[in-house]
Amino acid sequence: MIREFTVAVFVVLGDRVLLHRHRKLGMWLPPGGHIEPNELPDDAAVREVTEETGVLARLVGARGPELPCPPYPRQLVQPAGVQVEDIPDGHQHIDLIYFAVPLPGGESLAAEDAREEGTGWYPLDSLETLGVNDEVRAWAARAVAAVGAPTA
Repeated sequence: MIREFTVAVFVVLGDRVLLHRHRKLGMWLPPGGHIEPNELPDDAAVREVTEETGVLARLVGARGPELPCPPYPRQLVQPAGVQVEDIPDGHQHIDLIYFAVPLPGGESLAAEDAREEGTGWYPLDSLETLGVNDEVRAWAARAVAAVGAPTA
């Protein structure tokens, strides 16, 4: 069986999450995709958010102890979750789930023609009506609870 490492990033702005309707899969998803060869997972997560939405984001999560570098290792953000997903063509994705927030001033979406259909900031109470699946809704709620802030 072929297994590939991927990232999914739930970017939170107040009480809303960044989602898009994936063209090929026809479903609502957070930004994400494959980790490229020799790419760090953190870098892949931030890259995928920007490529798919135009949003500039910062990952949120625990890290190991900050020690003077070098010789100590660089600490990466610990994913909020790791899951294995069966893909219809007979392979699996090992999906690292991250939470993130937009950088100050970086929450604007890319031009309409440069992003997936329906890309936007969605409140949790609208996700079921949109047809977002149970898994994505559960992760979105967890992300908002972990890093969201009430909007004024």
